[in-house]
Amino acid sequence: MSQWDLEAHDPKAVDAKEEVSSAPEQSSLQQEISSSNEAEGGFSASCLTTAELQQHWRAVKREFRSVKLLFDIPTARIIDQTFTKYVVYQVVVIRSGSYDCERVAIERRYSDFLHLHQELLLDFSAEMEDIVMPRKKIRGNFSEENIAERRVALRDYLTQLYSLRFVRKSQAFLAFFTHKELKPAYDLLRGGRFSRALEGLQKVLVLQEKLSSHNPTLVVPTLCAILVCQRDLEDFDAAFQTGRRALPTVRRYELQQYQGPLLEALVDLGYSLGLPVAQLQDELTRMQDSPNGQVSEMTLKELVVQEFV
Repeated sequence: MSQWDLEAHDPKAVDAKEEVSSAPEQSSLQQEISSSNEAEGGFSASCLTTAELQQHWRAVKREFRSVKLLFDIPTARIIDQTFTKYVVYQVVVIRSGSYDCERVAIERRYSDFLHLHQELLLDFSAEMEDIVMPRKKIRGNFSEENIAERRVALRDYLTQLYSLRFVRKSQAFLAFFTHKELKPAYDLLRGGRFSRALEGLQKVLVLQEKLSSHNPTLVVPTLCAILVCQRDLEDFDAAFQTGRRALPTVRRYELQQYQGPLLEALVDLGYSLGLPVAQLQDELTRMQDSPNGQVSEMTLKELVVQEFV
């Protein structure tokens, strides 16, 4: 299954869910906290005082609060090759409202922005009628003055796009920031070059976590790929922690294609680290024995390497 196939939640439906009152959410959350933490050998929600449960609830709500983003294009550089010459712009995504210590930069050409604009017009032509794509000039495209002007124009263009709810939740918008980095990272993973693959995947994860707060499932494939790299680099503790980050979302959204392989990986890692994994093993066994269960027969690595084939 492709990473983009996980975009199964309609933006309107997601927005409707956000308007539900907190009382039923808190009851549901208490049950989920209990099952999730008991399965991982942690605390049970029934053991928490009211004050502690409220504190935990506030922390969880902060995780899913809508993230406001700013965009910057601080620099640009000219690529002058034998048969071609073009400008690449450094794009930075910044989480607003607090100091963002996780800033990663990507580079995009004007043609990448143009491709994004054309993709979005296919689905959101009415919503984008007031959005103007900065145009190329007939002359002087490589002058410092024109490049500086275009940096500002492209920055403002991204800000305008992000202001449109359906655009910022679209596959095309997210792909603009991540696809060019994800494909080579998966190619490196399939080639056994795990250190370089890990570097690229961790960079993409930072962007995905900022851009996909409306749909946490989009980071699951990347977290699983990171786990595979860390495990093959024999960093078992980091791999186990990465798997634990992915598991609550896999459970919450019932991503069955990942749940079985991820549980198997966590059980194996837990044994290697000497950690108690009996409850994870029981969860895996229940999945495998369930008559309605659809447990993937692939390992997590086999599942991951299918991405971007």
